[in-house]
Amino acid sequence: MSTGATVPAPVPAAPQESPSALMRILQTIYAPAQAFRGLNGKTGWIIPWLVLSVISYCFVFAIDKKVGFDKVTENQIKMSPKAAERMDSLSPEQRQKQVDISTKVTKYVSFAAPIFLLIWTVIIAAVLLGTFNFGCGAQVGFGMCLSVVMLSWIPGTVRTLLAIVALFAGVDPDGFDIRNPLATNLGSFFDPSAHAFLYKLGSGLDIFMIWTLIVAAIGFSCVSKIKRSTAMAVIFGWYAVFIVVGAAFGALFS
Repeated sequence: MSTGATVPAPVPAAPQESPSALMRILQTIYAPAQAFRGLNGKTGWIIPWLVLSVISYCFVFAIDKKVGFDKVTENQIKMSPKAAERMDSLSPEQRQKQVDISTKVTKYVSFAAPIFLLIWTVIIAAVLLGTFNFGCGAQVGFGMCLSVVMLSWIPGTVRTLLAIVALFAGVDPDGFDIRNPLATNLGSFFDPSAHAFLYKLGSGLDIFMIWTLIVAAIGFSCVSKIKRSTAMAVIFGWYAVFIVVGAAFGALFS
């Protein structure tokens, strides 16, 4: 008869519950690795997109009330020497007509920002899908890529909310730049009319954008099981290409 002690069977660890959609959004700010736990690749992008859309409309409302889209258009013209030169060559009537058209376009585009955000997110997700799956050997679906990218935009809402506060606090309308409403990047050190390339390149080196990239890299490392360092290299590599090419083209047409 055996006298050995009976070893109790190991108790399986209780599965961790996935966070709710709203909790997941908050976790992207203070605990991004937890935010991507149990992420639904089919519908995980919807709630973040709706939240981003609501905050975007709040920003547009604040601009309309505190600055005005006519002033926004005027400021954009001032920051572009080529645009200012074209305006100076027009008669007062033609100039006013052109300003009115530009103001309407800027306003309509601003209100359509959620649609453009969705389209831009789809493009980024497709690029990263190819890079991670074919370049890094990951196995991640398009829906999951879309959800990760959309969720990673959430930290940028902190910048938008701060911009809204600044607008209602009394920001100077003459110096307001709708594309760069807060001095959170290196673009603030350059005059856009004199150093367009450096201004646009510096604008891309934004604290909140870097935060977004880090969250995206953490997200892809969580859902695809690739190394976090590899995800960082891919995300930051693509972004470096984007800001350099974007700054070059922006400077060319400014």
